[in-house]
Amino acid sequence: MKMNKTLRFSAIALLLCLTGLLWAQAKVDALIRFETSSHNFGKIPKEKPVTYEFSFTNPGTKPLIIEDATAECGCTKPEFPKRPVMAGGKGTITVTYDAKEPGAFTKKITVKLVNVAETKVLTISGVVIK
Repeated sequence: MKMNKTLRFSAIALLLCLTGLLWAQAKVDALIRFETSSHNFGKIPKEKPVTYEFSFTNPGTKPLIIEDATAECGCTKPEFPKRPVMAGGKGTITVTYDAKEPGAFTKKITVKLVNVAETKVLTISGVVIK
């Protein structure tokens, strides 16, 4: 009787571990690899928006879906593909900075993928001149 309980408990524990491993593997399959994660615009004139395209590939084995790309402030606007990027496919995240205030700036854009806990951070920087 006691042996039955031990065997049953061991079987349940093994199944839970295997389920966790399979779930973790599914999350790893959705990947994103950027050509570069930062861009410096250098000197840019005040009141003139500037844009940069961050190119990426999906080196994973499953379609990649970007859930969201958010900027630190309203002066930076990221645009990302709403459709899945297939395995081996390429895409871009376009970031526009509205240069309203003179001086140096550094802005971060956080990229969140569907079913992936880790986020990616893109950075733009430069100096707005009068």
